[in-house]
Formats: sequence, C-alpha cells, structure tokens
Amino acid sequence: MNTARDMDAPELAALLHFYADSGVEWLVEDEPADRFAEFAAQKAARAEAKMSAVARPQQPAQNEAPTSQTVSTPPAQKRTAQAPRPPAPSSSPAVAVPDGEAVSAARFSAESARSLGELKTALEAFNGCNLKNGARSTVFASGDPASRIMVIGPMPNADDDRDSIPFSGRQGQLLDRMLGAIGLSREVVMLTNVIPWRPPGNRQPSPAEQEICRPFLERQIALAEPKYLLLLGNFPARFFFGDGGTIHSMRGEWRDIRFAGLELAAIATLHPQELLAAPANKALAWQDLLTFKSRLEAV
Repeated sequence: MNTARDMDAPELAALLHFYADSGVEWLVEDEPADRFAEFAAQKAARAEAKMSAVARPQQPAQNEAPTSQTVSTPPAQKRTAQAPRPPAPSSSPAVAVPDGEAVSAARFSAESARSLGELKTALEAFNGCNLKNGARSTVFASGDPASRIMVIGPMPNADDDRDSIPFSGRQGQLLDRMLGAIGLSREVVMLTNVIPWRPPGNRQPSPAEQEICRPFLERQIALAEPKYLLLLGNFPARFFFGDGGTIHSMRGEWRDIRFAGLELAAIATLHPQELLAAPANKALAWQDLLTFKSRLEAV
C-alpha cells in the first residue's frame, strides 16, 4: 500500500479530492490519538468496575426505612410510583416518506412563495425530503435573476454543502473561468441546482426525491423568468429534456422546452467536475459555450 511519503503533490491533491467527493470530510484530528491504547484502557476500566461491584457488600440505601419497621404507603402514592415514565423525546429528525403527500406538501409550500426570498425561506423550512436530514445546509440559488440566464447543475457537492453556495470549490473555480471566457460571471447570471440538498455520498437522487424537489425548482424558474438555460451534466439534461441518453449525445444543441409554464431555450454541456476528471473534454465544452454565446449575442 502506498503511503503519503510515496506520493507527490498532484497525487496527494487528487486523492484528497477523491475523498471529498466520496463524502469524507475529516481525515485526521488535531492531535494524534492511540486508539488501541484507549480501547485497552476502557476495557481495563470496565473490568475493574465489574470486580468492584461484585466485591462490594450490599448496603441498604440511606433513605430506606429499617427492615424492622413497616411503613404503609397510600394506594394513590403506590399508583403514582408505579406509573411508567413517558419516553424521552428523540433528537433525531423525523423520517419523511417520499410519497404523493410529500410532493403535494412541497408544491403547496413552493407555490405559496411570492418572491425568491420567500421561496428560499420556504425551502429552508420544508422537512418533507429525507435528503435534507443528511445535508449540512440548504443550497439555494445565487446571482442575478434579472439577467434572464440560468446555469443549472445537478445537486450540491461537499464544497457547496459546506459553503451554502452553488458551484463552490474547484468545480466553481472552473465554472468561473468557463463563464469568463464568454464574457459572463457568476454575479451576472443565476446559478442553481436541480436538487437543493447534497445526497449522502453524492449518490443519485431517487425518482421520488426528484419529484419532491421539482416544485421548488419550478417555482424558482417561474419567479426568475429566465429565457436561456445552460444545463451542466447528465442529470440536469435528463431532468429537463426527458432524455435517457448521455451528456455526449445531448450536449451542444439548443432545444426549446416548456417548464414551469414558460417557453425556454436550453442547451446542455459537460459539468465542470467532468472536465476536471477528463480534461480532454474541455474542447467539447468550449464548443458548447461558443454556441451558447452566439445565441445570446444574436438577441
């Protein structure tokens, strides 16, 4: 097995990035800890406590009446003493069942919002999706909705979940460069994701979870009223196009779609994370960005 001493800086960076994408957030602690010694000490302490309990003679409790006296207890007090204690409230979040009722609750909550600010508040208060229970934060949209341009990714990753900002970390830096190459920036477009909560281990959201999150994205688009969508990656392209192909078969072509009651022009390209994993595909993404730019300039 290779150790850290056997790796150079790029290899270490790639390994750490792999761990981060896999959901690992802590590799080492601030101080070294000998877990074997801790376990041995805990085992010895339990054995000592067990021996002490066996050797200790049983003594009457301090408040216990002498055995030679009999103290009668009223029946009412006996019933009170024997009544079972109510169970302590559980601190774990309630499990939401991803069914039709959860979708209806999501739709009601989303449609009640009259602004993007109200929608953000409604989304943060919504507890009908189990993805929220495992996520650190709710990642809402950022940027300028007045631009009429919306860039949509699949779901938050570990960096997004930590910073509560869509397209954070290395993939966000690459996206900034991609947008800058066609004269845009994250401040002048609107960035968002199909799913607002990071799934555990960056797994694919289930169809039921997608349907629960759909009303919030529909309402977000209805309120922002974008004209052009730039979809990044397989998941958003399939979500909007209803196509089961890969991003390579769906990318680079404008499609007129209807979503949230609006007529929209959408084009798909590779996600920045895919470009980090396979830099050779940057040429394809650049072609897609030029196609996107030419449509904007033609308006």
